[in-house]
Amino acid sequence: MSKATPAPSEPTCSAYATFDPKKLHTAAQKALNHHLAQKKTKSCFANERTTEERAMKMFTVVPDANPEALTIETYETFSTVSILLLDLAESLDDKPRHLAMAIYRMSELGLMLVERSLDNEKAIKTT
Repeated sequence: MSKATPAPSEPTCSAYATFDPKKLHTAAQKALNHHLAQKKTKSCFANERTTEERAMKMFTVVPDANPEALTIETYETFSTVSILLLDLAESLDDKPRHLAMAIYRMSELGLMLVERSLDNEKAIKTT
């Protein structure tokens, strides 16, 4: 008696062979975009800035600052810089001293401009 032998089955192929590669790529991109977008929104910093923005903005002035107060603060800053430059120039000789004195003269010009601005502000307020 002979046994019936089953016919050999078709060779099995990979499960991925039945999927369209373009659709797989699209699905992977969609998943990556979704997960990467979540990481950005889960940040603990509400107003996160780029490294370049942080590097360029060490100090800020509030947008609604009093203009007269800003002018006075500018005047004080120029005055301080002028004094520091004079002290520095006294300790230098030749070319470095001339350079420090040139910067001092520029800071004095800044002081004069701020003084004029303060005078104009006072004149506007008194009229």
